[in-house]
Amino acid sequence: MEHSTAILEDAGKLIDKTANTANMEANSSSAPNEQNGSRGQKRKGDFKQHGRHAQKHGSRGRDHGRGGGGERDGDNKRHKKGDMGRGEYFASNPDKRAKTQSAGKRKDEGGENQYGQTFSKDEIAAEERRPKRKVAVFIGYSGTGYKGMQISTSERTIEGDLFAAFVKAGAISKANADDPKKAGLVRCARTDKGVHAAGNMISLKLIVEDEDIVEKINEALDPQIKVWGIERTIGSFSCYQAVDSRWYEYLIPSYSFLPPHPSSWLAKQLDLLADGAGDQEAYNARQEEVKGYWEGIDDTTIKQVLDEIDEDIRWEVVKALQGEEEASAKVVEADVEGDEGKGDDEDPNVERKVSKVKKVDATEAKQPDAEDMKGIPAAMVDSVISLTPATTEPADASTAVSDAAATDPARVPDPEAALDATIITTTDVEPEAISTQPAPTQTPEQSRLLRLRLATRKLRAAYNTAKRQYRIPARRIERIQQGLNHFLGTKNYHNYTVQKPYRDPSAKRNIKSFLVNKTPILIGDSADDAEKSEWLSLKVHGQSFMMHQIRKMIGMVVLLIRCGADIDKTMSHSFTDAKYSIPKLPGLGLMLERPVFDTYNKLHAAKHEREPLLFSKYEDKIEAFKRTDIYGKMFAEEEQKGEFGRFFQHVDNFKEPIFLWLSSKGLEATKGRGRAEGYGEVKAIQAGLKP
Repeated sequence: MEHSTAILEDAGKLIDKTANTANMEANSSSAPNEQNGSRGQKRKGDFKQHGRHAQKHGSRGRDHGRGGGGERDGDNKRHKKGDMGRGEYFASNPDKRAKTQSAGKRKDEGGENQYGQTFSKDEIAAEERRPKRKVAVFIGYSGTGYKGMQISTSERTIEGDLFAAFVKAGAISKANADDPKKAGLVRCARTDKGVHAAGNMISLKLIVEDEDIVEKINEALDPQIKVWGIERTIGSFSCYQAVDSRWYEYLIPSYSFLPPHPSSWLAKQLDLLADGAGDQEAYNARQEEVKGYWEGIDDTTIKQVLDEIDEDIRWEVVKALQGEEEASAKVVEADVEGDEGKGDDEDPNVERKVSKVKKVDATEAKQPDAEDMKGIPAAMVDSVISLTPATTEPADASTAVSDAAATDPARVPDPEAALDATIITTTDVEPEAISTQPAPTQTPEQSRLLRLRLATRKLRAAYNTAKRQYRIPARRIERIQQGLNHFLGTKNYHNYTVQKPYRDPSAKRNIKSFLVNKTPILIGDSADDAEKSEWLSLKVHGQSFMMHQIRKMIGMVVLLIRCGADIDKTMSHSFTDAKYSIPKLPGLGLMLERPVFDTYNKLHAAKHEREPLLFSKYEDKIEAFKRTDIYGKMFAEEEQKGEFGRFFQHVDNFKEPIFLWLSSKGLEATKGRGRAEGYGEVKAIQAGLKP
């Protein structure tokens, strides 16, 4: 017993000795830190703390900083990237040296554009020194082909071209030509890639002694960028800080307000849920002015086009544009064996609304001739097709939808694009190289696929022509204004932007005016107004806007109207803490109309004898520019790419309940049916959402 007690005492002494040694080492290692300052600061990257509540170097900690706690739960949780302190940053081990060397290498090899120009010392010394003045520059531009109104050393931007034009026109000296900061360049409003601006402003110091300085600058600019005028301001003026509010305009084709095609997944769910909620009568009343529109188009224009398509590819063409169910309703693929599917035909209780068609051999089917090619751009016609014999069925585009696409329908693959990408590989050729007869090396199956693509584009063109001829009724325009009125005043727009919780104070914004022009704009190259496309102009006036806010605001109103939803109920609910997945409309139609400087004009301009900053001075020039360089390019891009048509097709055929808040059941229809719950085709049928 005594021996065991002695062993335990020796072990305890050894533990105490080890602990004392560790404490001495810790104290000796902390001594240099105590000598560095009275606050005991640590070196960067020396982080020994552990545990759940260990404070990272550079963070405020749990009991420090504004608002009390450092940890937040629920909707009030801050964005993770915004809370990254020095500890997390250095823990990620960023290789700054490699990044700097890589940037220098690109610059030396000429792979990076310089934001500004560098002149030699002799050129700078030889230039006459002239005084600079603080000015406001009124500008307008078409954003097509530019990466926005911003600073970039590697991309073509509006600011980059403007600064280069100032240097070329002599408005900026050669000594200051290498860096815009030397001229104090400040933008009033930043615009994203492809976004237009009829009126925007930059403030900086320029040499404006020449009376024709505006003309010189415009001569050095690309025609799609214009300088409307230059006004002297007070020395402390900053257009970014002085702006009171901004006007934006959004142009949208009127056919965007057409209801979803009856064959689309969304249209079927809307009708099914309206019936289930006992709202069928009210739902039909909200769609009264467009009732039977698509059925009329299908019975006339579309039926005629389908009749001209070869029978062996007709089913696949309809499937590519409208889905498999609609294809089965319009035409059925012939059976190879001839005896499949007899059960349905023999059952007298099954009503058959479709007819069997004869399977046409690819070698006997009509080949695309000059008449088929007529009106189709050369880039759309394939003369060389590479395809393995095993790839014969077009892939279902719905299987390619990713989780990320659920929040951004613009990323959902288009059925026709999926068809092109999965079954056809093309090679661009010159127009004169296109042959109306199949190439000698083409197999019968390859020839069939060529006809399939041409027929698909022909059917899509028929739908586009029908939409272009649509003219929106006055009653539908009144419903648009009814929806826009809900945005007036100060509201919480956490549902209309990204990464903003409901409790974030910055989610509240003030909208002063939101109007739709009751007189639509007709845009097109044809002399006949009936062939032109009808567009609506929506103008919003607000103090400031968050990311994607305008596109989501208009997207909400458009979706509510085209889906026959209850506008007042849904709009009011969207400003609460409820979460809505609102897709943002294409940026194609967005345009900065003009910024407003009322406070500066009333207080400073009059006091210091400066001209007020008003875009109304250049109203005639701006309107002419909008007609030719902005509206025209919007229409051309929509005609070429079909941005709006593809966007709504993605929404209408997105086979997940994420957008079913547009139905008569509202947000309740989306609860418990997301991807996280494993919602899919089987559960859709069980829940009664899939007819």
